Amino acid sequence: MNSVSRRRLLGASATLASLSVLGEAAWAQAKDRLVIGLSLEPPVLDPTKNAAAAIREVTTPSIYESLGRIDRTGAIGPGLAESWSISEDGKEYVFKLRQGVKFHDGEPLDASVVKFSLDRLFAPNSTVPAKSLYTDIEKVEVVDPSTVKITLKSPNSFLLYSLSLGDAGIMHPKSAPTNDKHPIGTGPFMFKERKEGDSITLVRSPTWRDPASIKLNTVIFKIVKDPSAQVSALLAGDVDAFPGFQAPELVDRLRKDPRFVVVVGTTEGEVILATNNGKKPFDNPKVRQAIAHAINRDELISAESGFGTPIGSHFAPHNKAYVDLTKTYPFDIAKAKALLAEAGYPNGFEASLKLPPVGYAQRAGEVIASQLGKIGIKVAITQLQWPQWLSEVFKERNYDLTIVAHTEANDLDRYGRDGYYWAYNSPEFKAKWREVVSATDFAKRDELLKDAQRIIARDAVNGFLWQLAKIGVWRKDLVGMWENSPTPQVDLTGVHWK
Repeated sequence: MNSVSRRRLLGASATLASLSVLGEAAWAQAKDRLVIGLSLEPPVLDPTKNAAAAIREVTTPSIYESLGRIDRTGAIGPGLAESWSISEDGKEYVFKLRQGVKFHDGEPLDASVVKFSLDRLFAPNSTVPAKSLYTDIEKVEVVDPSTVKITLKSPNSFLLYSLSLGDAGIMHPKSAPTNDKHPIGTGPFMFKERKEGDSITLVRSPTWRDPASIKLNTVIFKIVKDPSAQVSALLAGDVDAFPGFQAPELVDRLRKDPRFVVVVGTTEGEVILATNNGKKPFDNPKVRQAIAHAINRDELISAESGFGTPIGSHFAPHNKAYVDLTKTYPFDIAKAKALLAEAGYPNGFEASLKLPPVGYAQRAGEVIASQLGKIGIKVAITQLQWPQWLSEVFKERNYDLTIVAHTEANDLDRYGRDGYYWAYNSPEFKAKWREVVSATDFAKRDELLKDAQRIIARDAVNGFLWQLAKIGVWRKDLVGMWENSPTPQVDLTGVHWK
């Protein structure tokens, strides 16, 4: 256990001891109200304005709905579209919309509204973070008020999935301009208020089409960034559930507390040492390979109290197309030093490591700095708040190294995006990814996905660390929370108190 984890464990243990004497009165909770803890605060409340996963956790599918809906297994089912058909050549999709759907402000949903929302995703001047997922769309047409046809330039085997993401949430032309601050959608909950730095409150929507599926009247997303404070909030009854608990060193202790259940599942979150490939010396493949050889994944996962699965590429181990590439650059200090010398840095160099304010990144940052120090790379750690990280690192690419989990499924496409913050530009990968998305035979697509994984592993684009586990902690009488996280969302449909 590293020093940071040890200090947190001691501090949180003291908190546990002081709060254990509290009676059940502290747990008194209305059966129609739920408080959910979040580690990161959404910068805005519109997923088309910002890439932060926390936006999707709060708003999808509670506020915004998409044409399709991703369930707890990762399967795609009906959302705002009750059915769809796909042409034989894979280039035409026809969606039949649900009837009688209304937005929270009473505006009706029809095909023209869907066309408006989808057109925004792939327009030439679009600034949607996930724009590249939708650029295969040639046009969106209104067939009739309840039917929409999408025509593609070329087949895209991920289109249904992409149209089911929060990024493709359907928004009305009247409310879209202000959704970043006052979101209005068609989902089961509507926005009530936001207290910056503290909480976001949603209330049950009177326009929701299936009222029997919603048991809660009020849902409060409470921002609790510090891992030890998350424990305090749970024990004091201030928070009922943490779907993404950030203090793995306290999981065993909480498992012994009869008031809670601890559920460990999978996520789509690849934790990476993200690397600025467009900046010296990281534009040199030998430097990136040296870093890859210097990484000891076992030590990193130990700092996470064993929660996590080693990865050697940007792909989830539970996916059937996964290939284990952890031995592409095995841990080898001597080899790492030799590669640095070949790259022209026999004495190493100085580098910055800018960390976002999440527990796994904080813990891994100390470990990575120590590991890279052993091959002569002197790492200076800078702590950033989430808005700073999104601005400096993600948007401006003003960084050397950072540590972050990319939590969306099927996100290998990022390695083919022009202008993405890794600044990786590989014609070989782009061509391979075009083959992946065009494949209509899924068995063939899986083989192509393996090829794509091998390319980025070989190029050591980033330091591939581990797959983030989903540690859920909530009160034992809460039912319906998701075990796994196939996409960044907190689906409250069916969640209720016993």
